[in-house]
Amino acid sequence: MADVAADLSSFSFETGLTDDEKKLLYLRARAAGLTFCGCAHALYLCKLVKRQTETQQHQEKDLCVGILGLGHMGKQLLLSLLELTGIKPSHIKVSTRRPESAGTLKYLFRCFFNNRRLAAWADVLFLCCLPSHLPKVCADLHSHLSKRCLVYSFVSAVPVTRLAELLGHNFILKPQYDFVSADRYPLLIEASCPLTMSGILSWVCAVLYSLLNICTSAGLGSSDALSLINSLFKEKWTHAVQLNAQSFVSSSYASSLLGDELFSWISLTDAQSKETPLLRFLSSNKSVQQCIAAEYKSLLDTPVMLDSYCTH
Repeated sequence: MADVAADLSSFSFETGLTDDEKKLLYLRARAAGLTFCGCAHALYLCKLVKRQTETQQHQEKDLCVGILGLGHMGKQLLLSLLELTGIKPSHIKVSTRRPESAGTLKYLFRCFFNNRRLAAWADVLFLCCLPSHLPKVCADLHSHLSKRCLVYSFVSAVPVTRLAELLGHNFILKPQYDFVSADRYPLLIEASCPLTMSGILSWVCAVLYSLLNICTSAGLGSSDALSLINSLFKEKWTHAVQLNAQSFVSSSYASSLLGDELFSWISLTDAQSKETPLLRFLSSNKSVQQCIAAEYKSLLDTPVMLDSYCTH
């Protein structure tokens, strides 16, 4: 349907603003860019995990994704998951204090208010609540998260170490991203790529350690786990060294690791707050970084409009 007000300047958002307020319009674009970047990284993680679970031996269940909180970030993430990941709506559930806020979307997925129920069900759980609600949310979730549940926190100003204490859980990812601005989707994806952003290589490492932990929780030996993770990037490995045991763990541990032996569980809290073997490996291997970046861009090649992140 055509926008009947498209050529009427008096109906535009900026019309009623004072000169001082107009100076703050860049914040609107910044908020949209940050939301886009946050959703893009979350989709990248989900697509990698989904691909991994689909190729794991004896895999019998689809990836189950939970969203706790349905404010602006939670709703945009939900729309992105429904439209761009291939995850079935029946495998997405939301817990929110106001289930009615889902509107007509509630016919596509399960929406309720039960944080513990959501935590017990989800393979990946996105925390999209307000910081002021976090103490109550963590009290609800404490001791109800399975070890295999990957918690992805969008709660600002709460470091991952503190969140791990509140939840009694160390399988937690916290995004690190910055404002991106571009007028075309391919440029947005390029700008949002975590391998091109400064200072967030540790987040990329944590994503890879997440994949390793998922293999461990599925009972895959170290050789099968490495083979599976490398297979996720097989089309991009042409001119790069593939990941091996020493890429993830210390040389002494890697040399003693038998092929059918499970990797030890990796604390993502440590992976995001300390220097790890994987961080040293990626920092010194630009070709591997380029391969992971290329996979990021290929996984997010479905166009979306940035305007959609300013609405709903």
